[in-house]
Amino acid sequence: MASSQELSDFLRDVERRAYKQTVYAVRDDHAALDIVQDAMLKLAEKYAEKPVEEYPMLFQRILQNTMRDFWRRQKVRNLWTTLLSAFSSQDGEEDRDPLDTIDVEDDSEEPSERLERSQTMAIIEKALEKLPTRQREAFVLRYWEEMDVAETAEIMGCSQGSVKTHCSRAVHTLSQVLEKQGLGSKVIVNLGVKS
Repeated sequence: MASSQELSDFLRDVERRAYKQTVYAVRDDHAALDIVQDAMLKLAEKYAEKPVEEYPMLFQRILQNTMRDFWRRQKVRNLWTTLLSAFSSQDGEEDRDPLDTIDVEDDSEEPSERLERSQTMAIIEKALEKLPTRQREAFVLRYWEEMDVAETAEIMGCSQGSVKTHCSRAVHTLSQVLEKQGLGSKVIVNLGVKS
């Protein structure tokens, strides 16, 4: 069992290298600092009682998992930003700069725009919640997590044909629900899914 001093010494020694490794992986100084700090906290909270010899491997595993969590959150945030930017575009604005659609916290945003965005999000979330569990699971794994059919089948514990069926039914159901709200075709196109 490591002492608190040994844990502190390990964290001090590994911090700079972990930060450089993380900056290289995520290409964002601030996010890298947060990821390293989260990983260090997890090591201290959950594994402080382990022998100091185990810290290097444990810390690397925690750091890699924390980076994966960051990438997953980024992917979901980027997906929602893309979806919402499609809803905010209006006819006749073909030459609009795509960077103008990035969702940035901005106090200058009109309350009506915030309301519209939150209502759109609520509609999408409700549509996803209405899907049967297996369809929602297949849909999220295939189109949001970008797993192939074989990986999805393995995770879900079913055949590849079942995955295809669940995905097809999910896309069809989502299209119908969202089109009733006037959003269907935009959402499905932005998800990269052919209905």
